[in-house]
Amino acid sequence: MKKANRFLAGALAGTMCLSLAACGSGSSGSGTSSAPAGASGSEAAADGSSTFNTLYSGEVQTLNYLTTSTTNDYAISANVIDCLVDYDQYGNIKPGLAESWESNEDQTVWTFHIRKGVKWVDSKGKEKADVTANDWVTTAKYVNDAAHECDNQYMYDTGAIVKGAQEYYDYTAYMISSDNGTKTTDEDGNAIDPVPEASADDIGVTAPDDYTLVYTLDQPCPFFLSIVSYTSYMPVAQACLDEYGDSFGLDNESLWYNGAYILSTYEPQEKHVLTKNESYWDKDNVHIGTITSTYNADASSVEAAMYKSGEIDTASISADLLDSWLKDDSVKDQVHGSRPDVSFSYFYCFNFDPEFDAEYEPDNWKIAVNNENFRKALMAALDRVKALTVSEPYNPENLVNNTITPANFASADGKDYTQFDALKEITAGNSFDADAAVKYRDTAKEELTKAGCTFPVKVLMPYNPSVTNWDKECQVVEQQMESVLGSDFIDIIVQAGPDTGFLSAVRRSGNYAFMKCNWGADYADPQTWSEPFGADNSYNFWDTSEDENTKKLFAEYSDQVAKATAIADDDSARYETFAEAEKMLIDHAVVVPFSISAGNGYQVSKINPFEGEYAPYGVVNQRYKFQTVHDKSMSMDEFNQALKDWETARAASLAGGASSDASASSTEASAAASTEASSAN
Repeated sequence: MKKANRFLAGALAGTMCLSLAACGSGSSGSGTSSAPAGASGSEAAADGSSTFNTLYSGEVQTLNYLTTSTTNDYAISANVIDCLVDYDQYGNIKPGLAESWESNEDQTVWTFHIRKGVKWVDSKGKEKADVTANDWVTTAKYVNDAAHECDNQYMYDTGAIVKGAQEYYDYTAYMISSDNGTKTTDEDGNAIDPVPEASADDIGVTAPDDYTLVYTLDQPCPFFLSIVSYTSYMPVAQACLDEYGDSFGLDNESLWYNGAYILSTYEPQEKHVLTKNESYWDKDNVHIGTITSTYNADASSVEAAMYKSGEIDTASISADLLDSWLKDDSVKDQVHGSRPDVSFSYFYCFNFDPEFDAEYEPDNWKIAVNNENFRKALMAALDRVKALTVSEPYNPENLVNNTITPANFASADGKDYTQFDALKEITAGNSFDADAAVKYRDTAKEELTKAGCTFPVKVLMPYNPSVTNWDKECQVVEQQMESVLGSDFIDIIVQAGPDTGFLSAVRRSGNYAFMKCNWGADYADPQTWSEPFGADNSYNFWDTSEDENTKKLFAEYSDQVAKATAIADDDSARYETFAEAEKMLIDHAVVVPFSISAGNGYQVSKINPFEGEYAPYGVVNQRYKFQTVHDKSMSMDEFNQALKDWETARAASLAGGASSDASASSTEASAAASTEASSAN
């Protein structure tokens, strides 16, 4: 096993106790999809003839998977485009469009051997071309051309540092801003600094032949296998781009597909239909023939009733309906919870560069937010359990996340990341402390009064009205925090943002003071959780603060992250160093850790989630491959047993290793990758 994959095993092994066992597939990499013990005993159609009907309320922004970084868009792209690697139901990485792979000793060169005979098809299922290694070269050139404005380009420069990628991106961005080098200043008169010329051919993604793909990195990347199933690493055929040009991804007919499904119908704000791809290389593991998603702006309000009437096959059961459903003999045995989702972390951000309206006093907020005792007062005053009761009335404490990186996301040498020395005490503690909050408040008030701050400090706290229960949660937070700190100290102003384009209009624009934000893991390493807080971030903008103390803290944090990132040959040292950086954010109340994702909350669903592919990062959890439609939803007891059995199976696989099924890959490196890498996270 190459050194790269040895480290990957440690880095990935801990995430949700991800299974380390081999994928159990043959040389085709197809694998099996049998449900774990404890799953619903209801019958299921597995011949590809079944249908699955859902509702959706948030329309996709684009079908161009090469540009997107939003969860809504992933729901389609994850099902219609396959990647180099695949996953099983426990999170094991296994062969996908790459049959095998290997890395060099220092993990800077990764070579993938592409599966032969895989086809690109159009929206009608007509075969268009073979999938070849050149398709990933085309992707790299497209994503790193600034003209395409790819939101996910950062994965070539933060997750893996692909040789030449950022240089080409910077050069193309310069050529755009300088009008092909003819302008030296922008519209505001600011100087446009020249950037050295770079070519797309210099990007370190090459295809020595049609079925060999090589990624060359500027530095070691021990978790690279967990990156290559992200959207900006999905393949695209050059012939497809040539055919559609600027129209690529505008609708379902301007795409080619190589995944389990084809988007056969795309009617925005009406209906999306995914249809089984009959040319798919692994079609025997695609058991649902048609997935129909119907648009309904009020989906959260009507889906429960529509499930009960048989119109749809899955629905969320909101907290206000839960008791009545559990007392209803016709459906009480179909309601169950969700698998804990550590692929997302929720935290409250303080905005250090407010861009909201004058009525909310942004200048006064700027004084307050740069005061550490003020931030600590708000942090200690937030009762997370009470706030989470809105969405999880029975076990809200199960969702509380004391760190930014969730527990059970990653481990090194058998130790969970959150148990490393820097975070161990924080993990075991509780940031809510009303007495401490009052002490921080009194100190902050004295310091802020001297600095010219006026009270109460207005705290603009927006929410997205399309997200179920967020408005109610905000109301609880407002009442609870003002009760602890006093409405003469803070005035939390709960405000509805737009239900479409919320991120752009609110968070990315700095149009808030204090707000719940989230981040989804892109790959299997704690480095992924540091990304929202780096330079040029669109989360809390603390890197732009003019306050000397904040500037100093940001510099110290950035140095610590850089130090951690540079450690590639000692997983424990890497994790401890990242933990020390994360501790800075929490100790200085730069952000307030809040919760992991509630997943789908309480729900009824004819799909058994434990049959599907799994990973606590990236887009794989959005896939329908391997899943079947059962005749009824699992009960609470059935689900809890299935979850317990699933966790036991993963733990056993992790403890037992995965060498026994190395036949899934044809080389030592790929066998190790599909076992150790599968422990990734």
